[in-house]
Amino acid sequence: MASVKHSFLLLLPLLLISSSFVQRSSAAGIAVYWGQNGGEGSLADACNTGNYQFINIAFLATFGNGQTPQLNLAGHCDATAGTCNVFNDQIKACQSKGIKVLLSLGGGSGGYSLTSADDANQVAQYLWNNFLGGSSGSRPLGDAVLDGIDFDIEAGDGQHWDELAKALKGFNQNLILSAAPQCPFPDAHLSNAINTGLFNFVWVQFYNNPPCMYTNGNTNNLLSSWNQWNSVQAGQVFLGVPASQAAAPSGGFIPTDVMNSQVLPAIKGSAKYGGVMIWDRFNDLQNKYSDAIKGSL
Repeated sequence: MASVKHSFLLLLPLLLISSSFVQRSSAAGIAVYWGQNGGEGSLADACNTGNYQFINIAFLATFGNGQTPQLNLAGHCDATAGTCNVFNDQIKACQSKGIKVLLSLGGGSGGYSLTSADDANQVAQYLWNNFLGGSSGSRPLGDAVLDGIDFDIEAGDGQHWDELAKALKGFNQNLILSAAPQCPFPDAHLSNAINTGLFNFVWVQFYNNPPCMYTNGNTNNLLSSWNQWNSVQAGQVFLGVPASQAAAPSGGFIPTDVMNSQVLPAIKGSAKYGGVMIWDRFNDLQNKYSDAIKGSL
């Protein structure tokens, strides 16, 4: 048997590795939405910046209620013609860098809804077979297996999204689920789903909503709403911001100097603080927002 001293010396490297892993895994990150502007560059371009830990491919804009699901990636590809599989290898390359790639459902426009628990289960089956760990002959993004599903639900009555979340987790408990509610609390569309406690990440849209966003130099409404959102049953909460004034026509843009000196210092101590979500990659590319804030996370 080795001496106690020798055993400790053998154990020390493992302890250091474990400590390093814990530190890295708990570090704050940036999530970004990609896919709604052909001028934002490729998915590989976004991943190669090294700025993002999560990329939401946006959007699966049509699904549910008996409709044929339709991926809408703006000018990047034509899903109906089968050309979106060009991102198959890019998704895998992003994942090889440790970046989590999710498919975002919904968005601000599009024909999506869930009409029943059975409808939710059918959509879950479609997502599993066509984007996740299942199999299908018509996978829109190729055979790359995405890391999870993002719920950016901004229409409808809020019913059955909780059942969709449960059905997805039923396929694989390790599947990442994220949600992008509006900042008025609780969110009208996603409250029931988030209350399941199944969501790993909730990136709240603190923009286009005057009662709970940064306005004219005043952070009070935003910080008050942030404190409400930190009570939700989710793994981590992210502060969702627009990357430019153009990205949020109804307001909420936070200048980077204000973000770094006032907002981030005020929220980083929150138990569920996970980082920042940016809408979107195109505006971030133009405005270099993530470059300016990543050092303050």
